[in-house]
Amino acid sequence: MAIQRFKALEYAQNRPTVAVNFPSDKVSEYYGINTFNDRVMRATLSAEVYKQVSQAIRQGMTISADAADAVAAAMKSWAIGKGVTHYTHWFQPLTGATAEKHDAFFDVDSKGDVIEKFKGSALVQQEPDASSFPSGGLRTTFEARGYTAWDPSSPAFIMENGNSKTLCIPTIFVSYTGEALDYKTPLLRALHILDKAATQVCQMFDREVKQVIATLGPEQEYFLVDKALYYARPDLVLAGRTVFGHEPAKGQQLEDHYFGSIPARVRAFMADFEQECVKLSIPVRTRHNEVAPSQFECAPTFEEVNLAVDHNLLLMDVMRKVASKHHFEVLFHEKPFAGINGSGKHNNWSMGTDTGVNLLGPSTKPKENLQFLTFFINTIKAVHTYSALLRASIASAGNDYRLGANEAPPAIVSVFIGSQLMEVLKELEENASIKVEKGENLYIKLGIDKVPPVLLDNTDRNRTSPFAFTGNKFEFRAAGSSLNCASPMTILNTIVAEQLFKFKEEVDKESESESKKEVAIVNVLRRYVKEAKNVLFEGDNYSEDWVKEAERRGLPNVKSTPLALDALISEEALELFERLGVLNHSEMHGRHEILLEHFIKNYRLNPE
Repeated sequence: MAIQRFKALEYAQNRPTVAVNFPSDKVSEYYGINTFNDRVMRATLSAEVYKQVSQAIRQGMTISADAADAVAAAMKSWAIGKGVTHYTHWFQPLTGATAEKHDAFFDVDSKGDVIEKFKGSALVQQEPDASSFPSGGLRTTFEARGYTAWDPSSPAFIMENGNSKTLCIPTIFVSYTGEALDYKTPLLRALHILDKAATQVCQMFDREVKQVIATLGPEQEYFLVDKALYYARPDLVLAGRTVFGHEPAKGQQLEDHYFGSIPARVRAFMADFEQECVKLSIPVRTRHNEVAPSQFECAPTFEEVNLAVDHNLLLMDVMRKVASKHHFEVLFHEKPFAGINGSGKHNNWSMGTDTGVNLLGPSTKPKENLQFLTFFINTIKAVHTYSALLRASIASAGNDYRLGANEAPPAIVSVFIGSQLMEVLKELEENASIKVEKGENLYIKLGIDKVPPVLLDNTDRNRTSPFAFTGNKFEFRAAGSSLNCASPMTILNTIVAEQLFKFKEEVDKESESESKKEVAIVNVLRRYVKEAKNVLFEGDNYSEDWVKEAERRGLPNVKSTPLALDALISEEALELFERLGVLNHSEMHGRHEILLEHFIKNYRLNPE
């Protein structure tokens, strides 16, 4: 073994940097060239079909069979023109990875002649085997039928693998009896219900708002290991993490890796996978060294949540393939090495209107600031009420190793908002009337009685907080690096939707006897601050004092995945998800079963 390790080190040290060729010096010239995006649809579809499809995508309407045939024909011609030979429905089963079954574009007719063929029916629906994917008992071996169905809101794309090119069509995956067997289906349902709830609340402030879109920017942390070193470690190959061996002579004690100069081989790998991402319309813009040696991070710009989730899964797939070309292995395990930082996937989440307003961004306009406080406080209230569900959404065997040390937040779900906003909420709770003082332009005057001013630069950063407000968005820092973002996003959007429905109901009830709806809004928000303030914490989330304080406040501290997952099948959760139409009782129990099975298989627990 020692000889093998020395040989692996020799290989790693002598690897040349792989040259990377770019299609153009300008990213704008090849951005999205492998995506059947809006620009391509405008160029390949008739005006009537394009209008119907784009309207259906924006409003969630059904696309007619004739329009589907037209899209399929255009998609086939576009793809074949780029050298594509096969197509696949690309979906997200409950394995935690993506899945695909490739079919050729050609068919043989009754005369034995070969024809290029791709109909709307093949675009819209396919039938993979549902019994071979995890279902938590929803499907058995003799109940094999399942369906994938086209998600037109996520553009089809071409995946290149050497000389092979495949057209990938993002889809949902459901059983023959209609139960969701994937991550995308409940996410789409959650986004729909959030849109409905948030739009109703927005219309209290602006009747022009017709839609609210949840957005996500997932930061992806990862480790890079030379292939020779990787294969010299059976534990890394089999478990994705080291389970034996000495600590390195130098780890991250000097904190000299963070934001340091990127090594040449790594930079070439980054440039290569970023190029492939750009071709697929994945807007990766940020790259840097992370804290631990051989640890790095990339991050995209914000996108609509469903698209961002698809792009993150696709990003991970692209990274793995490109890494092999550069003689690397990418480690997405949350804690592959002891004693140094693990890897997370910070979910930066916000909401925006179709009129261009970020609902979690403070404004200089009084009415918009009351709107900001409405969505800000309701999100905090939702996290306080359903913190156990948020903890369950990021529970995994790998994340159990990571949470609670080396800049990863602990298992106690709390919210950090910064000292200025803490003061704002305190004044809102305690004072019926607040004087808005004149002075520096830092203050945003709300112009509404009983509402305090909000500072533009309103937060510091707290790297130990699980759920932190960072100026114009919330950052769910507890998510692990291998996680499908659909899991926390489904739960977060669902609980915020539920809270907004409650808020609208309470305001409507109270404003019946009030001359101004604004007064009713402020009164309800004041109550919410009182009820939810226990979840707010500005200090060191690692301290033993906080563990004791959190217990005193009644905040759960569930450190292990099996216990955390119990929240998914609590009576409260089952009722909530079924009532809002996100997941029914059977689907929730099935997911609980699957996640427990994943945990057991990852840990290799002995039944004795």
